[in-house]
Amino acid sequence: MSFFGLDCTRKKEGEVERKIRANDREYNLSFKYATNSIKTSKYNPFTFLPLNLFEQFQRIANAYFLFLLILQVIPAISSLSWFTTVVPLVLVLSVTAAKDAIDDIVREVCCEPPNNRLDRFTGTLTFNSQKYSLDNERVLLRGCTLRNTDWCFGLVLFAGNKFRQMCGVCSGKFGHYKLLTKVVFSNTVFSAFLTFWSYIIILNTVVPISLYVSMEVIRLGNSYYINWDRTMYHAGSDTPAEARTTTLNEELGQIKYIFSDKTGTLTQNIMTFNKCSINGKSYGQDQSVEMTPVDFSFNRLADPKFLFYDHSLVEGVKLELPDVHAFFRLLALCHTVMAEEKREGDLVYQAQSPDEGALVTAARNFGFVFRSRSPETVTIEEMGIQRTYELLAILDFNNVRKRMSVIVRNPEGKLSLYCKGADTIIYERLHPSCSEFAGEGLRTLVLAYKDLDEEYFSEWKQRHHESSVALEDREEKLEKLYEEIEKDMMLIGATAVEDKLQDGVTQTLEQLAKAEIKIWVLTGDKQETAENIGYSCNLLREEMNEVFVVAFALESNMELEFLRTACICKTVICCRVTPLQKAQVVELVKKYKKAVTLAIGDGANDVSMIKAAHIGVGISGQEGMQAVLSSDFSFAQFRFLQRLLLVHGRWSYLRMCKFLRYFFYKNFTFTFVHFWYAFFCGFSAQTVYDEGYITLYNLVYTALPVLGMSLFDQDVNAGWSLEYPQLYVPGQLSQYFSKRAFMMCALHSWYSSLVLFFVPYAAIYDTARDNGKDGTDYQSFALITETCLTVTVCVQLGLDLSYWTVVNHLFVWGSLGMFFILTFTMYTDGLYRLRPSSFAFIGTARNCLNQPNVWLTVALTAILCVLPVVVYRFLSSQISPTINEKVRYKVCQMKEPAPRPRRTRLTRRSTRRSGYAFSHAHGYGDLMTSGRYLRRNALTCSTGLIPTGRSPGFKPTGRSAGYSPVGREQNPKQKVEPTSLQVFRAVKDSFF
Repeated sequence: MSFFGLDCTRKKEGEVERKIRANDREYNLSFKYATNSIKTSKYNPFTFLPLNLFEQFQRIANAYFLFLLILQVIPAISSLSWFTTVVPLVLVLSVTAAKDAIDDIVREVCCEPPNNRLDRFTGTLTFNSQKYSLDNERVLLRGCTLRNTDWCFGLVLFAGNKFRQMCGVCSGKFGHYKLLTKVVFSNTVFSAFLTFWSYIIILNTVVPISLYVSMEVIRLGNSYYINWDRTMYHAGSDTPAEARTTTLNEELGQIKYIFSDKTGTLTQNIMTFNKCSINGKSYGQDQSVEMTPVDFSFNRLADPKFLFYDHSLVEGVKLELPDVHAFFRLLALCHTVMAEEKREGDLVYQAQSPDEGALVTAARNFGFVFRSRSPETVTIEEMGIQRTYELLAILDFNNVRKRMSVIVRNPEGKLSLYCKGADTIIYERLHPSCSEFAGEGLRTLVLAYKDLDEEYFSEWKQRHHESSVALEDREEKLEKLYEEIEKDMMLIGATAVEDKLQDGVTQTLEQLAKAEIKIWVLTGDKQETAENIGYSCNLLREEMNEVFVVAFALESNMELEFLRTACICKTVICCRVTPLQKAQVVELVKKYKKAVTLAIGDGANDVSMIKAAHIGVGISGQEGMQAVLSSDFSFAQFRFLQRLLLVHGRWSYLRMCKFLRYFFYKNFTFTFVHFWYAFFCGFSAQTVYDEGYITLYNLVYTALPVLGMSLFDQDVNAGWSLEYPQLYVPGQLSQYFSKRAFMMCALHSWYSSLVLFFVPYAAIYDTARDNGKDGTDYQSFALITETCLTVTVCVQLGLDLSYWTVVNHLFVWGSLGMFFILTFTMYTDGLYRLRPSSFAFIGTARNCLNQPNVWLTVALTAILCVLPVVVYRFLSSQISPTINEKVRYKVCQMKEPAPRPRRTRLTRRSTRRSGYAFSHAHGYGDLMTSGRYLRRNALTCSTGLIPTGRSPGFKPTGRSAGYSPVGREQNPKQKVEPTSLQVFRAVKDSFF
């Protein structure tokens, strides 16, 4: 705002940078930074009631019933007492408020998923006139655990509401129910048709407020079933299944597409060193052939759990072959593993990824033992001789580089760069031996080295330091330096590690495929590895005609072609995809296919995919808890997915659909009776029922039976659900609750209301009681109609129930008993004297229900109401039975428990190619060289190896001494040609 040329507005300038001095409170307070006071709760004792009520009345249903309550207090409009609405409304608000209070008490900080704001930090530390680089690896977030040090110096950077994770806190929101979107409109249209405000009040029970509370209870109960399922408990890791949300249970029964990660999800993510290639010679034998493992007894530091079956490799180590020594020396030096040695010879490795742990363990067993590290050194034992290398730099791994390098100076003073990475990154063309490993489904990793000039490295190191402390474009500058020095490397060899399938993966995938669930595997591995895993778990089979390879498929001009091609394939495996591309594939299917999607993964690289899908499932494995914390459901093994979907998901969907159909039937029937009565009361808005009955109908008389059905009903047990996965298909097609099912429910309610009104009306028309008094009066008619309605809805519930339990019997018969007890109680003289206007039906129950013709009327009405349902179900089961009816009939005929699921044996081992894909997680190289931890020096006591054939004057040979077994240089730049799209079909646009 400008006034006479003056700018009168006060602009708050954004914070460009933050300066903090250690142990200087006065200096830091001058910037008025936020204090270290963090509030993660939504309420306090004073604000809970107003804030909670404000949030609850933002829900349309609650606001609607509040509006009805206002209308009811206007005598000129309402024919009902206000308590018929206020009692259920207060009950619903109280239950929801209690739930919100409990959630707020146990609330944790709710953070955004990994993104460019949480996983990046740029800063500089100035100490003793020297600048040191600060990045996200130097930031300790909430929940971090310090290891390998007893203490450290720390400085608070962000506090209070500026705390980084606090910036991602989101307020709780009410869930939205997809199944209700199809029926709320009907209430609106029906209400709009009515002409009087009074009938808006009377007909509000079409969708009562208790519907929402009942749905929450059902969802909560079905979530606990998942948590309590012992068959989904993994004893090895002591991990039970967990439903981390209570609003998506029924959608588990409608899954059409599953997007799965490979490593750690389908596989165990426990790597074993299987084969290697050194200077063109392959080592390692197929473990399926009966061979004796290598004897590592000569090495007292060997890991007893490590197995290898090619004796020629250990002989090469003992013969001091330069190529072999250089190979294992690189494995012992080029990594970010931490070693713990609590007592002499007892080494425990903590690796960033299972791949690194397997490779360092292999080097350990073959005589090159990684013992310890400090920020400046790496200590290893080479064939019994301890050697300390000066660690000059770590060029760490990331998603783009897919490689890591270390620059070290050996004890003789020679500078070398050691590098390992994905084959397509290290060199343009693979050696035939490396391709052979890929054909057996192994993860190949290429090793290379480069000798460095001292003068060039000093100049490069200075530029590296300047780039590392830059506040702008730090990552880009460092990447250019890494590219510069990682050129013209010499090939040493390749490693191959094996990641076996988890137990039950093949059988689970087969079961899900029989349930018409499409499974897409999204992996960062190369094509050959992905194909081989596909054959191993029977996703790919020999009888399949072709495997289609698509390049640049997610480009805007290619995505529809990719989706069309993928949707006509029996199996889809996307390889070489990044975490972002995984999410893009999921979003593509969600955008163009009207289907419920599920994504399952185990690592941080799967978080984007898990968040993008309708339902996210996290596996708690070797990659940490990032996927689990971002998921809706979690467990420890992929095989539990079939029980989650085929049992819990199907039951939840079936129960919720039965609940909605029955709930709308009983309430539509209850409400439609008013419509017929309007023709006899002159549309005066007089109600058919007693006000007490209107209040208690949904809260007491019919609440527990439908909850019992929705929590305990099952068409077949868990064993038969797994034996016949085809039972899952109706949920994908929304057959249990569709527009047609809703219209059938409304039609049945219309017919039942017609019977419930006119049969009692005709039964008492112009009649007299046993005592000769007139039996035709409004109060008697109302009570008979109430009794007929209560009995009819209970009979209908009994027909809908497939599985009777003790709880169901208790709820059904108990609700009927409660109806008669409360009816006789409310119609007594005592309550009439207390409040005549509310209890006007004095003596009606005892005078009416003792007449035989009344009970005959109740029986006739109930039979006529359910007769069309019985006839329809009988004819449909005989003419066109559903899959559920067929299976139930077979189960009844067999009269025996379901067999246990069969486990399929693998019948072939693919000869197709495969390859290595690195972990997507950023490496720990900066941590190694930061000096942020203290380690004692390596134990200098007796050697852990028994020297074999070595002279005391042995000097190192191989690449660290200038020897190169490979005479050619690597191309500094590699060009990867895109794979062309193989198209064989023409699909019309109408395919969608």
